[in-house]
Amino acid sequence: MENSRGHVVVLTYSAQGHINPLLQFAKCLASKGLKATFATTPYTAKFITAKGVQVMPISDGFDDGGFRDAPNVADYLESFKTVGSRTLTELILKLNQTSDSPVNCLVYDSLLLWAVDVAKKLDIFSVVLLTNSASVCSLYWQIHRGFLPFPVEKDKVPLTIPGLPPLGLDELPSFLAFPSHNSAYLESIMRIFARLDENDWVFANSFEDLENELAKVLTGLWPVQMVGPMVPSAYVEGPIAGDSDYGGSLWKPSDHYLKWLEEKAPKSVVFVSFGSMADVEIKQIEEIACGLKGSSHHFLWVIKDSEQEKFLAEFLQSNDEMGFGKIVKWCNQLEVLAHKSVGCFMTHCGWNSTLEAVSLGVPMVALPQWSDQPTNAKFIESVWRVGVRAKRDDKMIVTREEIERCVREVMVGEKSDEIRINASKMREQAKRAVCNDGSSDIAINNFVEVLIKGKGTKLNQ
Repeated sequence: MENSRGHVVVLTYSAQGHINPLLQFAKCLASKGLKATFATTPYTAKFITAKGVQVMPISDGFDDGGFRDAPNVADYLESFKTVGSRTLTELILKLNQTSDSPVNCLVYDSLLLWAVDVAKKLDIFSVVLLTNSASVCSLYWQIHRGFLPFPVEKDKVPLTIPGLPPLGLDELPSFLAFPSHNSAYLESIMRIFARLDENDWVFANSFEDLENELAKVLTGLWPVQMVGPMVPSAYVEGPIAGDSDYGGSLWKPSDHYLKWLEEKAPKSVVFVSFGSMADVEIKQIEEIACGLKGSSHHFLWVIKDSEQEKFLAEFLQSNDEMGFGKIVKWCNQLEVLAHKSVGCFMTHCGWNSTLEAVSLGVPMVALPQWSDQPTNAKFIESVWRVGVRAKRDDKMIVTREEIERCVREVMVGEKSDEIRINASKMREQAKRAVCNDGSSDIAINNFVEVLIKGKGTKLNQ
């Protein structure tokens, strides 16, 4: 395709944890000379403003309220596939008619596999961006290739897999540990890896130093290149000037939490957040609150659910006489993690949250829920050694005593100095990956060079 300037359409699934890395990637490509168009649903498009990137809507079939108006997940995904394929094609054809740079590449969220068919139909490059860790993705890839027996037999754990630490049943992604519980999700994931080689490039939001053993073992065997961490430049000393925010939040941050943080001593606050989609039971909320109070550390806690927020507010009013805790509906997570008063992040271990904490050098207490989170928690505790994982009891609850133990261990325990040193090292490695001639920067530059000048090496050539 002859054109003077590469033009990339970046397509995202309409959830916060998917918008952030895809939008950051679009901004990164724009900063390197490509024309970047960010395609998302009409509902989410109104929340997004990113420097250097034009935002264009495509329909998911639920234009007024998005996913909230769908009967269920399966119906929403099917609608997005049917209506999205058509409207994405129409958008790209329209851009080709109106832009001085015709679209020559489609980068898509790995959850939206149908996008590869749109790229094939329009004869443009297709790129999938994997939004889990490369290690978790490698498990699915190895199962698809027949390198890893599946289903996993309980008497065969821990699994010993080249490039990964030994993994017990409770350290595997939940879709693999309990496939009958999540069969629809697992089927969808495995389709991605069955068609991985149909893409011109396969990128992962990670970096080589973070998953170096995997990178060494699978180099030349599987098609993934690491291009992360996809975190705004201001937090990793990256190349985009003035880039201090992702550029799109589906929720308005609460007020006054920064003022509250400013009043606290350095590294004295536990930041608690379980992401935008976690479903934590009231009983678990109570145990966490009691454990935090018992640790005698201040805490800032993000609670989106109104009923949980009401319960926690009443609980703290009765039990937090010293005013250790503050509750907010939503906040700028990067802004909080970067604050000097924050000494620990209690997290569900979603990949974006894990990457952000690693990139900012913040120690973690891991409370994984499902999906890839148990495996991420394994790396946090046993591989990178930047935190500890809270253990559940026989009723699958993390008790207040365990919460208190973990917080104390990370904040003031015997291992706290080692954990902070390791976290600082990981932060420097994240910075090196995205800086000029860093491992992720080189991979992205090669990609950009192909699109702009037609030079370089495609992944599958």
